Amino acid sequence: MTQADVQKILDAANKHAAENNWAVTIAVCDEGGHMLGLIRRDGCAPLSSYIAQEKARTAAMGQRETRVYEEIINNGRISFLSAPHLSGMLEGGVNIDVNGFTIGAVGVSGVKSAEDAATAKAGIAAIL
Repeated sequence: MTQADVQKILDAANKHAAENNWAVTIAVCDEGGHMLGLIRRDGCAPLSSYIAQEKARTAAMGQRETRVYEEIINNGRISFLSAPHLSGMLEGGVNIDVNGFTIGAVGVSGVKSAEDAATAKAGIAAIL
């Protein structure tokens, strides 16, 4: 993923959030969970900056949407909370899949979880 791709993702996700008047943080990382870009929109709670990054890292390293982990935990497998290096196990982290390979992820935090995920997907659509 190039820096131009990261900027396209951030711009598209930010546009989606602006159209819905959502104060969110948008984080983009590579497949190893290393941060490549971040936007914290005006009015977004400072904590969301940390949550968005962890959602992105978890989606990237787990190679799946963070919603999957939240469902596992909500269905009673709370021992999954002890999984190493995964701390953003809330819906809103979406891995970027290209030809079956995760090349990075987008994490969004600040509104309802489904809206966070929709914002992440709007960003990803800009490069796919």
